[in-house]
Amino acid sequence: MSQVIMQQIGEIRGLDQEAIQRAKLHISNLTVPPGSLGKLETMAIQLAGITGKVKPFFDRREVIIMAGDHGVCEEGVSAFPQEVTPQMVHNFLAGGAAVNVLARGAGAEVVCVDIGVNSEISHPDLLSRKIRYGTANMAQGPAMTYEEAIQSILIGVKVVEDAVKRDVQLFITGEMGIGNTTASSAVSCALTNISVKDAVGRGTGIDDARLLHKISVVEQALKVNAPNPLDPIDVLAKVGGLEIGGLVGVILGSAVHGCPVIIDGFISSAAALLAKAIHPTSADYMIVSHASHEQGHRLLLQELGLRPVLELDLRVGEGTGGVLCLHLVDAACRIINEMATFESAGISGESEDQK
Repeated sequence: MSQVIMQQIGEIRGLDQEAIQRAKLHISNLTVPPGSLGKLETMAIQLAGITGKVKPFFDRREVIIMAGDHGVCEEGVSAFPQEVTPQMVHNFLAGGAAVNVLARGAGAEVVCVDIGVNSEISHPDLLSRKIRYGTANMAQGPAMTYEEAIQSILIGVKVVEDAVKRDVQLFITGEMGIGNTTASSAVSCALTNISVKDAVGRGTGIDDARLLHKISVVEQALKVNAPNPLDPIDVLAKVGGLEIGGLVGVILGSAVHGCPVIIDGFISSAAALLAKAIHPTSADYMIVSHASHEQGHRLLLQELGLRPVLELDLRVGEGTGGVLCLHLVDAACRIINEMATFESAGISGESEDQK
């Protein structure tokens, strides 16, 4: 494991257990039957543990969209051409993408980072952190060097650090990169016992014939590169993507700074699996927004050991599911901040003979 990365993330602490217990006690006194708040209660307790506050609230939140291209697109694994990546980056910057629309409704800022798009992009609102012009074709050899993989993670960590200095308190993972479901499938298989056939899905909507081809490409990439499952950075370098590495850094950086990080869909979950492999405690800071319609996502979430909040059959990516989950984060915070207790409302609690 890279000493540079461990130096950056060595400060990740476990959740504040005292705050968790105080949150549980407070919730047990709210004017609802015990346990009836379900996932909202679970989320409120987790947020208390992350922040150390029984009554947290998040005024500043940010979607970080990492954008990068994939050399494996040479193998014809996507229904869309690679030029869609920079076109969508411009769409994000213009505020016209699905994630922009949903973010406006949820009161979140959208930040787009060019970490490896295979073209020149210039825009005053773009964070240009390009490492290289897309990855190499992982079906023929490593997607990137080990050093580039480390660099991609550190860029994500730094983006979060800079945002925290602007008082951002919560992060949502987003991504853009034609071909990235192929890389995410390969990462999933390299780190787990998930079979390639189970991990690979239709991505941008490929037909049956191309799906079979995509499966064979992932199998070839794993065979050619033999990524080491005991070294997540080796896995990232050999069969991952620059934007996936950037998201690993976003997740680790959020945990370092004691901020919740909402994980979006399949690609973000592959990044989350890498982050957990690098530093297991980082998983305590993750909220999985939804189970996507991408085939391997549920299996990936099982490996993470995390339950999704929503189930909407989404497979847009971009951070859309994560932004929708913000409404439920807000609901959990409002309940614990604003709901009356049995005592304050003058309502009788659970009777002793029912306990």
